[in-house]
Amino acid sequence: MSDVTIATRLTELVGVRHPVVQTGMGWVAGPRLVSATADAGALGILASATMSVEQLRSAVREVKSRTDAPFGVNLRADAGDAAERVGIIIDEGVKVASFALAPSRELIARLKDAGVVVIPSIGARRHAEKVAAWGADAVIVQGGEGGGHTGSVATTVLLPQVVDAVDIPVVAAGGFHDGRGLVAALAYGAAGVAMGTRFLLTSDSTVPDAVKARYLAAAVKDVTVTTKVDGLPHRMLRTELVDALERSGRAASLLRAVRHASAFRRESGMTWADMIRDGLAMKHGKDLTWSQVLLAANTPMLLKASMVDGRTDLGVMASGQVAGVIEDLPSCAELVDRLMAEARATLDALSAKD
Repeated sequence: MSDVTIATRLTELVGVRHPVVQTGMGWVAGPRLVSATADAGALGILASATMSVEQLRSAVREVKSRTDAPFGVNLRADAGDAAERVGIIIDEGVKVASFALAPSRELIARLKDAGVVVIPSIGARRHAEKVAAWGADAVIVQGGEGGGHTGSVATTVLLPQVVDAVDIPVVAAGGFHDGRGLVAALAYGAAGVAMGTRFLLTSDSTVPDAVKARYLAAAVKDVTVTTKVDGLPHRMLRTELVDALERSGRAASLLRAVRHASAFRRESGMTWADMIRDGLAMKHGKDLTWSQVLLAANTPMLLKASMVDGRTDLGVMASGQVAGVIEDLPSCAELVDRLMAEARATLDALSAKD
């Protein structure tokens, strides 16, 4: 474990050694990756959206059996069973609750009353202001370079806006993979960085080797944004399947979505009523058609095909733009040690120029 440490408001808030977060990637951020990240001194976030409630409790207990270090769980704030999942986090003594969407004031209050640190992920300044006013302890700000669902504003534009708008710690996401990026984020006023693709591409990640090889072979130009997976902007590797999805018509897209919705229902243990309720929650307050809501059923199963089954011909690979500059598969410990050493060397070089 690296002797190089940089104390920030994030490290003080969650009790980790390094201001680095591994994001909660569906089908990727399981107990092995999360515990390895935690043991490396960073904050690992367990992805729960693709788990049933029972699987979530089991995964949390597995992480706790592997490490004594703090870790978090990522939740879908608009899920119909969000309150039940929050209960598991509280019951199991999880340190951090992370949310892919802004949680309600009530969920934040319940978690904070139980001593859980609440860190929503946001993509706009107004969302950061809202959750800060509701009591969130910190926010993760993802710029357009980030993988998965993403916005159009670059991290370098969005991050300083949010830092200036709220008084809570801000964690920068989207475009980070090394120590130089960490220093740059700190210079903008962030309290740390969050990385997804960089942690996916480690030896501790359970993603199949053939899939990792596809990521390592990608150039920056091979990472694209498409709306054809679930109707929302989604950053991923460009593949023959993605090209085919973008050429497909509306009827074919909807038929595929119905088929994947049925598969995800069986995988997650959800009932059709549960899925309809989640669809209503997803649609509420957003300018989404019912076709887009139905298309959202594509995401979990298309990601599972690649990230679990290794079928890059049948699945999609969510990816940040940094995939085009990543060339190796270190362990989480090696990655964090290297990142912190690079950050210290960068800070020392800047000081030497004064």
